Amino acid sequence: MPKRMGKLARAGAGTRDLSLDIVSYGRRGPGGTLQLGLDQIEQVQRTVGRTPEVMIKVSGGGRDSGTVRAHLKYVDRHGKLSIETDDGIEAHGKGAADELVEDWGLDQCRGAHRPKPAEGEKDTRSKLVHNIVLSMPTGTPPDKVLAAAKVFARENFALQHRYAMVLHTDQAHPHVHLVVKCEHEYEPRKRLYIRKDTLRRWREQFAELMREQGVAANATPRQVRGQTRRPLRDPIHHRLRAMRAFNALDAQERQDRHPPSPSRFMRAKVLDALARMRGGGQPLDAGRPGLQNTRDAVTSDWQSTAEALRQQGRADLASQVERFVDQMRPVRTDAEHLAERWDRQRARETPAPPRPPNSRSR
Repeated sequence: MPKRMGKLARAGAGTRDLSLDIVSYGRRGPGGTLQLGLDQIEQVQRTVGRTPEVMIKVSGGGRDSGTVRAHLKYVDRHGKLSIETDDGIEAHGKGAADELVEDWGLDQCRGAHRPKPAEGEKDTRSKLVHNIVLSMPTGTPPDKVLAAAKVFARENFALQHRYAMVLHTDQAHPHVHLVVKCEHEYEPRKRLYIRKDTLRRWREQFAELMREQGVAANATPRQVRGQTRRPLRDPIHHRLRAMRAFNALDAQERQDRHPPSPSRFMRAKVLDALARMRGGGQPLDAGRPGLQNTRDAVTSDWQSTAEALRQQGRADLASQVERFVDQMRPVRTDAEHLAERWDRQRARETPAPPRPPNSRSR
């Protein structure tokens, strides 16, 4: 596995909110000179070369067998797609999800029969499964994604946690839905917990597995790449995609269909940004100082990386690093992004003023 490029540090008194020490794992040579290893140099090359980034996200998890069953039926498109299990069997048909839930013994897991909380109360029941998505950008061969996902699942969960996966190719970016049982097969009190560090390690591993498949892939924190916007949660992506698809229909087709329900999360974000634009609540740039501190830390670490590369005789790569940093967009809060998008939309919808009668076109 390649050594990681980013190191996250907790905020404390007198410290930056987030430190991304890109060269923290480099070795110090004679006189304290930083020496980057081959793995780190290759990581820098991929990052400044904007190699496609892998994506791994946890899209939730069922807390009762009914929810798990419903998710499995969603990912296998109600029996239309094959479910590949950890024991090498491909399950087909509408009953595949039911058979899998029974085979995994989810109803016998600890806490499986705890009552569902009342509406509005926090659900404190333990998860029975984790729903994980492994994705690659548009144009990646789907069979390569599935092959890498199989190895990823085997290396992390085989003989410990039951799992099943389904490849989806109905969207531009091929992705694999991986459902993993939380309870350990031989030590019931041992459970699978997914933390931020777990996701970072998984991303690096999946990127390496994709490269073994001959596909260029990278895994770096978004802050290291100069991105400040947080990715939207999976349900929000689904709703936004459905809304765009509905708006793309012609007038007659829209009349024959019900519009998808809008995302309440995005609606709240937009209304909050509009309120700030009118002078209510916090200003649009509230939170930008923290983002800027992170960017400053990233820039400083990239500069140290460039200096180390030059000392190691890699001046061309050092220059690429500096150009990469120069091309980073200025930091913006989510509210500022929404306000800018709102202004652009209004500008497109505002009709041009009428031309004076005596004006001549040039």
